[in-house]
Amino acid sequence: MTNEPTPTTPSTVATTVRLFLVDDHPLVRDGLRARLGSMPNLEIVGEAGSAAEALELVESVRPDLMLMDVGMKDMNGIELAALLLQRQGAPHVVMLSMYDNPEYVQKALQVGARGYVLKDAPAAEIVAAIEAVSAGGTFLSPAVSKKLFRTQEPRPLLTPRESEILSALGRGESSKQIARELGLSVRTVEAHRQSIKRRLGIEGQAELIKYAVEHAREFGRDS
Repeated sequence: MTNEPTPTTPSTVATTVRLFLVDDHPLVRDGLRARLGSMPNLEIVGEAGSAAEALELVESVRPDLMLMDVGMKDMNGIELAALLLQRQGAPHVVMLSMYDNPEYVQKALQVGARGYVLKDAPAAEIVAAIEAVSAGGTFLSPAVSKKLFRTQEPRPLLTPRESEILSALGRGESSKQIARELGLSVRTVEAHRQSIKRRLGIEGQAELIKYAVEHAREFGRDS
């Protein structure tokens, strides 16, 4: 059995990828430049030592992909990714972290990050993440995947709004009540319910309500 990383798409990048590095430790950025500088079809077009600097520079640099630290002092990388990924034409984001906490991984994926790699991973793993995400796929470090899916019933990746609606369904609220409570239209709530069923692999409404009741605490607002 091998521990080779397994990206979700073929790791072939046909065109040059413009990469931007975000980490508040200069030594880490130096190390990444040394690791990635000789990678074919990759150009490191900029770097930032803080979230504020990244927000200021990214518009002018226009990278295709950002390799971003999670644990920064002014704003964590997940919050920064959430801000950047709301923008039109936003780059892909791969999180680089010393934390393998499943909650961090889930939050990163929920805001739209396409990859999550550990800082102590081999250079080949970081390269594989860049190639997979640049080719339109996703990538998690094998160690992260193993921890994320270790439990028997791992928490599905729902958006914050979907989690709110699932929690409300678990409390016995109707679509009309949920719409009034969240300031949405009934049609929007119904669309979210359909999306939740697709994500959970659930067929009927009764099965959805049963799941919501059984997992109400897990998807509650304080989770």
